[in-house]
Amino acid sequence: MMLPPRSGLSPFSDDAFKLSRWSTAETLVNLDEKGDARPALATRWSRTSDTTWEFVIRDGVTFHDGSALTAAVAANTLTRAMKASPKPRILDGVQLEVRAEAGKVVLTTGVPDPLVPQRLSSPQLSVLAESAYAGDGKVNPVGAGSGPFKLVKVDGTTSATLDRFDGYWGEKAKAAGIDVSFVPDGAARAAGIRSGEAHIAEAVPVSQAALLDQQTITEVPMPRTNTLYLNTKSGPFIDPALRAAAREAIDAEAIVKGVYEGRADVAKGLLGPALPWAAEGRKALGDRTKAADPKGVTITLATFTDRAELPEVASVLQQQLQDKGFTVNQVVREYAHIEQDMLAGKFDAFILSRATVLDSGDPVAYLRSDFACDGSFNIAKLCDPAVDAAVVKAVGVESGDQRRAAILEAEAAVLRTDAAIPMLHERVIQGDATSVADSAKDPRERLLVTATTRLK
Repeated sequence: MMLPPRSGLSPFSDDAFKLSRWSTAETLVNLDEKGDARPALATRWSRTSDTTWEFVIRDGVTFHDGSALTAAVAANTLTRAMKASPKPRILDGVQLEVRAEAGKVVLTTGVPDPLVPQRLSSPQLSVLAESAYAGDGKVNPVGAGSGPFKLVKVDGTTSATLDRFDGYWGEKAKAAGIDVSFVPDGAARAAGIRSGEAHIAEAVPVSQAALLDQQTITEVPMPRTNTLYLNTKSGPFIDPALRAAAREAIDAEAIVKGVYEGRADVAKGLLGPALPWAAEGRKALGDRTKAADPKGVTITLATFTDRAELPEVASVLQQQLQDKGFTVNQVVREYAHIEQDMLAGKFDAFILSRATVLDSGDPVAYLRSDFACDGSFNIAKLCDPAVDAAVVKAVGVESGDQRRAAILEAEAAVLRTDAAIPMLHERVIQGDATSVADSAKDPRERLLVTATTRLK
């Protein structure tokens, strides 16, 4: 695996995704490919009022420590998550009261929230046995999950060991266990596949992919878009016609071929192939703002070094914009040293690799934070009544086809402003030995080794 645990495998942190990818900890709800909620440790649920939901807890579930799943145990996890510091990001800004009641967990939100089931699918809300929770607030998931694999040992930031759990309530694991090594160096992860030392490797770098047997790599579309944000509040890009000129200047296909060696997808919108419903439901925009002649106007183009491809993207983009008639100055720094200026609107244009769905599997939070007038991550400083109206509409729609249609309307409203020009959608490259069958290829990076994963 790429990253070692940062928080002692606490499920309230990003380490939760490791527990999920090892199939050792489970949530009340799962998501299907479209992002709709499906049963997991909860078998069904209902919304009993605008702000109240009831989740029926699955019978016959035994944790790895031998204790049983009950509504009280599930409520204990959610209550502790609400009190955790920092709080799991899926609960950021959410008011939630939790109680157990006759085989059900009853949740009451401060305001109507149609995404409660999707929120409960976040790996950061994995339900653990009560033995996992210490009095000092620390959480130890060893031997406390409910999945097909039991976490039996963690060796700091070096390794972890899991065994098949024969008492699992669902389909028993086909593999006898999982031996995990944390290997931050991408070349070393790729070498593990090449040498046969590893059966599965996360996040093989693009530079290493060509060195591997092509049968051993899979490119998985990520819900992550490489986007050019244009400052609509100050500088030249206040003018929509200059923003349109920037849009017309960009040759995303050249960036995909040249920088990403073809291992990315040219963007048709803000939402990419990791959300297949977006392409299916997206309509042609039409009636776009006409581009003006830049006439040599000077702009500042910025990005950061932490994602290796971005400085190279900036160089290619600089040339493309200059060919269109802009004069372009570049600023490239580490993210920690550029974020404040980025959010303050110090640059005319900013290249960002941005996750478009958060833990709920829903893009509305991204659209709101990046493009609403009061958005907390509004790099483009966009404040457009049509965008705000479309985003507000999407926020309130129930999950399902109607919500997806509202999301695409909001995407179209953003694209019409040219405040954000999506260039490409990234992929992650997963390495699998030819002896491995049925490892998960999951765009949300929640699944990797499942009950069906096995050696041939």
